[in-house]
Amino acid sequence: MKLETFFDLHKIRKMNNFKYSNSVLINLILVSIIPFLIWGPFFPDLIVSISALFFLYYSLKNNNFYYFSKKPFIIFLAFCIISSLISLEAEDISLSIKSSLFYFRIGVFSCLIWYLIDRDKSILTYFYYALILCFSALVIDGYIQYFIGVNLSGFKISGNRVSSFFGDELIMGSYLSRLFPLLFALFLIKKKQKYEIYFIGFLFILVDVLIFMSGERSAFFFLNLSTVFIIILIKEYQKFRLVTFIIAIICVVILSLNSSNLNERMFKGPAEDMGLIKSSKEAVIFSKNHDSLIRTAYNMFKDKPIFGHGPKMFRVICKDEKYATGVSPCMTHPHHFYIQLLAETGIIGFLFLFSALSYVVYVAFRQFISIIFKKKRPLTDYQVCLLAGILITLWPFSPNGNFFNNWLMVVYSLPLGFYLQSFYRKNK
Repeated sequence: MKLETFFDLHKIRKMNNFKYSNSVLINLILVSIIPFLIWGPFFPDLIVSISALFFLYYSLKNNNFYYFSKKPFIIFLAFCIISSLISLEAEDISLSIKSSLFYFRIGVFSCLIWYLIDRDKSILTYFYYALILCFSALVIDGYIQYFIGVNLSGFKISGNRVSSFFGDELIMGSYLSRLFPLLFALFLIKKKQKYEIYFIGFLFILVDVLIFMSGERSAFFFLNLSTVFIIILIKEYQKFRLVTFIIAIICVVILSLNSSNLNERMFKGPAEDMGLIKSSKEAVIFSKNHDSLIRTAYNMFKDKPIFGHGPKMFRVICKDEKYATGVSPCMTHPHHFYIQLLAETGIIGFLFLFSALSYVVYVAFRQFISIIFKKKRPLTDYQVCLLAGILITLWPFSPNGNFFNNWLMVVYSLPLGFYLQSFYRKNK
């Protein structure tokens, strides 16, 4: 190749911003298709692991550790190291170390998202349309399953609880409610046609109602929590979200009045369990099963309050009569992040999660005060929505899944990567 041709090619690449290595392009593709992976936990975890490895290799090769040198990742890495050390003292070391040793990949994946957005803002568009398509598919399939009794994949509805493509795993509501703030955030920053605004408004209403139809109480609560949080703290599209939310709530009321099963599961049952309305039941934490699990985990914490029994050890230790209490004291996890970390990683692990919650509350409070006194807002509307997605992950007053569950952490890491990118870009 002639020298002049080489420089011409180099100039063209520079002009067109072709600065990606193969590994970055692969990561871009992998990250873009994550919202489509709604049929099980294996593929999302595989993609996160592969992406994390590619990004680590790319960072080492180019001697670029900018994203790993920031406080959020350093704190998270410290948590991972401490959890791994605690695993070495666990009753079942192999089971415990499997969940903690490579847990850092979740943080690496968030940094990867941050990096990719820094390099190419078009990933925001990719994610937006990926989420739109995924949400639309779940809405169509979910409503078909609810009204016909079987979805397009042949999964039958289970006790009036819609699961769509998730099948026997009743986590569709959790998926939608946790990614909804991210979808709204991307909607806010995108250039929109008028017809697109109407479509998104209609989709929001359908998604709100579908989450209720899933029968997942925590998911429905998280939807309401994030929506109220967003409506209070954003400036643009505030009325838009308020109107769509009110319409959805009206539909939910009508639906619950015509479905005794949904009404019992979503409203009456939890209210009776928690003693909010008079009944013959004894007041418990969330439900009898949750109450039993939480009390068992608390007994484990009291025995080893500093370092706990080791990640994923609840499922092993809860069988011990020394700790077990209540009607259903043993499962894979106690269905509450903070209680789980107290039991499995002690106060040390608990403080990491509590610190993250404190940060979110502090920043949200600053935003609220600036609105009250009409000062410059510290957060953009885009950041408020992303923070709402982080808040529902950290919320301490509701049941949760397993903190060391791979599928959950993939979903949780998505808004965090977007938020970190927006935060450090703003500071720059």
